[in-house]
Amino acid sequence: MMNFIRTLLIYEIILLKIYHIIKLLHQQQVVAYPTEAMFGLGCDPDSEKAVHTLLTLKKRDWQKGLILVAANYEQLANYIDDNSLNINQRARMFSLWPGPITWTIPARTTTPCWLTGKFSTLAVRISAFKPVRMLCLAFGKPIVSTSANVSGQSPARNICEVRQQFGAAFPVMDQIIEGRYSPSEIRDAISGQLIRRG
Repeated sequence: MMNFIRTLLIYEIILLKIYHIIKLLHQQQVVAYPTEAMFGLGCDPDSEKAVHTLLTLKKRDWQKGLILVAANYEQLANYIDDNSLNINQRARMFSLWPGPITWTIPARTTTPCWLTGKFSTLAVRISAFKPVRMLCLAFGKPIVSTSANVSGQSPARNICEVRQQFGAAFPVMDQIIEGRYSPSEIRDAISGQLIRRG
């Protein structure tokens, strides 16, 4: 019984932390949150203002495109062209999802260029890491996922490192990372080709 109560309390604490971050996301702010290997910078992918702020903070070229992280495949439906994938390509993706694998999938024509950059594809991931899944479920859609660092600097792996790069008042979801060392592997969903080793 005590273990059950302890588990409930842990979930309640996590939810309180998540809802604070959700409020900021709805206000088009950029936040930091823990991922599988490092802290990520995230924002509402549908807000051009928020994405522009994120790119400015990170000093990242918009043409590189961004990754969206989701709790499930349904959350990605508004951004990717699922009809461009055949049964085998989908099976290959789902054999590695949820997990720390990012796939580039042809984007819908309505997907904004501030997400795709110069590409016709969009990089997406369905995370198995519980805090990320809970964050996306509570927000009701995917969030932008890029490493929490200024371009050229090392990715932040704890809250202190996030605030060293982005300031003491920067909003951070107070959780630890899962513990992986490498960023997510990136593969092309059509060809299966490795784009970035994880």
